[in-house]
Amino acid sequence: MKLGELASRLGAELRGDADLEITGVKGIEEAGPTEITFVANPRYAALARTTRAAAVLVDPDFQPIPAATLRVKNPYLAFARSLAFFHQPYVYPPGIHPTAVIDPTAEIGEGAYIGAYAVVGARVRLGPHATLLPHVVLYPGVQTGSHFFAHAHAVVREDCVLGDHVTLENGAIVGADGFGFAKNEAGYWEKIPQSGPVRIGSRVDIQANACIDRATVGATEIADGAKIDNLVQVGHGSRVGKNTLLCAQTGLAGSSVIGANVILAGQVGIAGHCSVGDGSILTAQSAVSHDVPPGKTISGSPGFDNRIWLRAVALFERLPELARRLTRLEQRMGARIDAPIDAQAGAPAAPRSDLSAPSPSIEDGSRK
Repeated sequence: MKLGELASRLGAELRGDADLEITGVKGIEEAGPTEITFVANPRYAALARTTRAAAVLVDPDFQPIPAATLRVKNPYLAFARSLAFFHQPYVYPPGIHPTAVIDPTAEIGEGAYIGAYAVVGARVRLGPHATLLPHVVLYPGVQTGSHFFAHAHAVVREDCVLGDHVTLENGAIVGADGFGFAKNEAGYWEKIPQSGPVRIGSRVDIQANACIDRATVGATEIADGAKIDNLVQVGHGSRVGKNTLLCAQTGLAGSSVIGANVILAGQVGIAGHCSVGDGSILTAQSAVSHDVPPGKTISGSPGFDNRIWLRAVALFERLPELARRLTRLEQRMGARIDAPIDAQAGAPAAPRSDLSAPSPSIEDGSRK
């Protein structure tokens, strides 16, 4: 593809030779003279001056560099779209593999591909242009929209409903039983039936080995445009809003309510029955057991306001220095700082002074 054509497709301003032949897209350090790259993070701006790439996707105000530039408001998005031009995913032709097991009551939409050893249960309604790769299992009563794509070993449990353009990566589980148990009179845990399905909107991506549990009652709901990363756990009865990102190893306890356009970074934990407001961000390894208002950025465990957390972390790093300064101050003030540790209380014993000295006993009679 000519560089000029690429610029036109991306809606970018080209500064450079429109006749350059482009064969692919690579990172800024690996790209060669027939490939394009991008700069979206200021940390990599210096590398743009030395890159061997034919052209660089940059924002409109980026400094001039020796390589040609494609100037666009969102270089990262333009990079993603450029990848799609050069890297076309494998397309599976319509057809059903002879080893697939399909219940006679299932409805299969036009243009579907069903791979080896896939299982489609009773009353399933599979939308048009669906792709089920080997060993995918759809339990009875599942409904999917158009262009459903399930990679090998993905499973959708009974009566779950999925919208259009939903993608399940390898090993994703939609609708497994929620973690619900009640202790009986004998002290044993009895399983609580998980009667509610999972309902997933359109354009939702669920990555490898993520688990979306079905609800005890009602439904677990994932709204349009949500993206759920590898190894994420969504507990029973939870709700996830539109265009929200749940990053790797995040866990939502049961009945969590996550708003729209929220970002939960890696290993975030949300306690049960808590809500996170629209547009909030929880940074990596944060954990909250309280509601989060809309638009907040939260850090730490237990989580609190990110700005306060940053100051607290900076202070934590200075604690040894502050302890030494406090010791010197106490010494100048004449305080005794080498008090023995009270083993039972786990804290320094109170300093002894004339006021805390033991009173003379009746027996010694030496002090009046």
